[in-house]
Amino acid sequence: MNIKRAKEEIKNTIKAYLLKNSHGEYEILSMRQRPILLMGPPGIGKTQIMEQIARECGIGLVSYTITHHTRQSAIGLPYIEEKTYGGRKKHVTEYTMSEIVAAIYDKIEETGLKEGILFIDEINCVSETLAPAMLQFLQYKTFGNHKIPDGWIIAAAGNPPEYNKSVRDFDIATLDRVKKINVEADFAVWKEYAKQADVHPAILSYLTARPQHFYQVETTVDGKIFATPRGWEDLSGFLEVYEKIGLACDRDVVSQYIQHPKISRDFANYLELYHKYQAQYQIEQVLAGERNEGLMEQAAKAPFDERLSVVGLLLSGLNVEFRKAGKTENYLEVLFEKLKEFKECLSAEEEEPLKCFLRILERFQKELDGKRRAGLLTREEQYRYQDVSDTLERYLNIAKGETLREGEEIFIRFAGMFGEERELYETLCSSVLSMVEHAFDFMEGTFGNGQEMVIFITELNTSYDAVRFLSENPCERYYQYNKELLFENREADILRKLDRLGEFS
Repeated sequence: MNIKRAKEEIKNTIKAYLLKNSHGEYEILSMRQRPILLMGPPGIGKTQIMEQIARECGIGLVSYTITHHTRQSAIGLPYIEEKTYGGRKKHVTEYTMSEIVAAIYDKIEETGLKEGILFIDEINCVSETLAPAMLQFLQYKTFGNHKIPDGWIIAAAGNPPEYNKSVRDFDIATLDRVKKINVEADFAVWKEYAKQADVHPAILSYLTARPQHFYQVETTVDGKIFATPRGWEDLSGFLEVYEKIGLACDRDVVSQYIQHPKISRDFANYLELYHKYQAQYQIEQVLAGERNEGLMEQAAKAPFDERLSVVGLLLSGLNVEFRKAGKTENYLEVLFEKLKEFKECLSAEEEEPLKCFLRILERFQKELDGKRRAGLLTREEQYRYQDVSDTLERYLNIAKGETLREGEEIFIRFAGMFGEERELYETLCSSVLSMVEHAFDFMEGTFGNGQEMVIFITELNTSYDAVRFLSENPCERYYQYNKELLFENREADILRKLDRLGEFS
């Protein structure tokens, strides 16, 4: 199955394992909760989805790559304990707590999360001395004589033997005690995620034109050569930073991430052309509404790869704005909830208005700090909540500076400042909608109703940020082309797309 379906299966398994009955006990007893064994090629996102799952389920996560461990660190160090059996004292070997089990208790103490996932990566690449302990771990959920706490679900990942010569096969007795999920690379699914993760548009447009280069592993006389989703995403992050500091990402840089000579060379050449088209077709001016008939005619007569790149550049420019609008809306929603909470506090008249507001702010900051330490927030969520916290502090300082005392006048002042931010957001949305219209002007004037327009509409429909924005800020031509080119009613389908695409947010 693909990684998206695997993620869904694991989340459903966790919900089932953590369901409790009326007596407060788990419906599926801990010993009957089979460990999840995720098997698939390297670099397709097995580790990454475990992090996403933990955040989305609101539970803890402790991760270990087992190849970094010795038998002693996994099961603990031996020591001699004196015990009495049948009235006679005996010296018995005991073990200190496993470093891995101790890490779970440390996580519980640090975050207060009593349920979570213990994720062991490269489970089938353990050393010969550690292999028996790993089998015991999968079968009985213990390291040495220390049990994994109830409420903590075991998940493990490994690579098939064709990808790693250090792989050890599990016997039937072990496999019959795990919940095995086989995963394989799927470009369409990764592309959904990549748009949410802001993967560089050059990589997205390149792989859209050459999806066969998304994942390749080959054995040659010189060893393994490969291109993986992890390599493309890491290259994307590096490429973004290189562009910010004005450095060129050439073939040598690309090959450090995409270790397949033919693919890395091909992408480096494409990237050079991509930047050339970016300057040549003046996408910023197109989105600003400047019409250049000469460039439109040039694009219409260009080879298919070039036309596809131009469409990709337009989409990239729009997606930046869609995402900006989405982030602003998310920020305003959280800020609105805090102001609503303040208004409810004023209605209760339990304490002085500014003390009430300060208490709400401190509680929010404490919640933010707890979620950050527990790893329950993405970087984007951390930034959003920190921005809200900074805004609330600014509101408080303004109220103090203006010596506002009465609850009603304080709330009116806060509501006014919020209204100003809301107006800026509405201005932003109006500007983005104009850009969408200008993009359609260019697409119609250049490509008409051709395959480029179909690609343009299809890509909008598979972007969470685009679908969200266009559902809240209707564009008549967007709906019209959906109906004419894709032969379905997109208006009725829009919310279902939001729910489905939102799984990767």
